[in-house]
Amino acid sequence: MSRRVVGLGLVLVAVLLAAGCGTGGIASGHPDQAAGEKLFTGKGQCAGCHTLAAAGTSGTIGPNLDDAFRADRQQGFAQSTIENVVLDQIRLGSGPVTGSVSMPAHLVSGQDAVNVAAYVASVAGVGNAAPASPSQLGTNGKVIFKADCASCHTLKAAGTTGTIGPNLDQLKPPLAIVVRQVTNGGAVMPAFKGKLSPAQIQAVAKFVSSSAGR
Repeated sequence: MSRRVVGLGLVLVAVLLAAGCGTGGIASGHPDQAAGEKLFTGKGQCAGCHTLAAAGTSGTIGPNLDDAFRADRQQGFAQSTIENVVLDQIRLGSGPVTGSVSMPAHLVSGQDAVNVAAYVASVAGVGNAAPASPSQLGTNGKVIFKADCASCHTLKAAGTTGTIGPNLDQLKPPLAIVVRQVTNGGAVMPAFKGKLSPAQIQAVAKFVSSSAGR
């Protein structure tokens, strides 16, 4: 067995074990990376859990996908190999990755899963874009919410349908509770103190408390 094959096997095992998944079938068909990007950042609900620079996301619940695949890419592993690892993860899900939160199997399925895997494989570890910095977000509460909260929460006013966190339209949280939650985090939600400025936390809290359920 060649050194390259052994190395590849070790990398794949490490990635799969870190993600808590096994193996599945190889990708087939004709992936649509543009469609995969939309699913990753939208209803596919990947963005709220994973950091991926090209998608402008900075989730911390699941693995940082740039870190997970950067070394593999630098060592020259084929993009198709990375694609199949990602596809296995999508198909099989994972055990708990943060507290009691797990990645469910088949979060997207069929061609959608192939599209997401192809998109991730095309950009993970490349670092051709960076998540929006707090200074770029300004103090527009809706903009901040869509950048940092959208994929985890449902909020009609923001046009979001995330299901990782509570449905804010149903919860209708008051301002003080939103400020506290955004500042300190809780359960699987990370704390945004230090990432967002106090003014930005107030802005996103006011947006949520004033628009939830309306």
